[in-house]
Amino acid sequence: MRVLRAVVVVLVALTVLTAGIVAAGWPVYVSPQIDLLRRADAIVVLGGTAYARFDLGLDLAQRGYAPELLISRSTGADDSVMDKYCDGGFSFHVDCFVPDPWTTQGEAQEIARRAAAQHWRHIIVITNTPHVSRARYIVGKCFHGELTMIASPAEKGLRYWSWMYVRQSAGYVRALLTPGC
Repeated sequence: MRVLRAVVVVLVALTVLTAGIVAAGWPVYVSPQIDLLRRADAIVVLGGTAYARFDLGLDLAQRGYAPELLISRSTGADDSVMDKYCDGGFSFHVDCFVPDPWTTQGEAQEIARRAAAQHWRHIIVITNTPHVSRARYIVGKCFHGELTMIASPAEKGLRYWSWMYVRQSAGYVRALLTPGC
């Protein structure tokens, strides 16, 4: 009977802990603050393998939200899927870069360099939904102008969201422990 009671207590405690983690992370990862779109100096698409975010960046640039589209090729310079975004032929300027270091911080540092050189005061940043809050924090450490954060659609499913909670939480810890930009 004691063993059964102990098992029940452990299961209840794990359930309460899991519910607390999900509840705490919901406004950060699942439903982050998304900003209203308005014209900006540039649109920046942060890297990743969910290519829908790059399509969203192209769409916003084609709709005139900014004359400049900056794309992070965080999948590498040899990713041929990225060629359709980076090879030009658009009515607006598109520039692609490989971040160094290969992190959101590396992307933020490149954004800061470009912003200083081109006098950007307002940028639209696109990333996937669970990354929006952390990207806002990291990019905001490097770029001191106005940020408009936009989310591209995220995958669905318990496995994906469980991984995102772990990955984004670890990324936050790293960002909080990394001084400066």
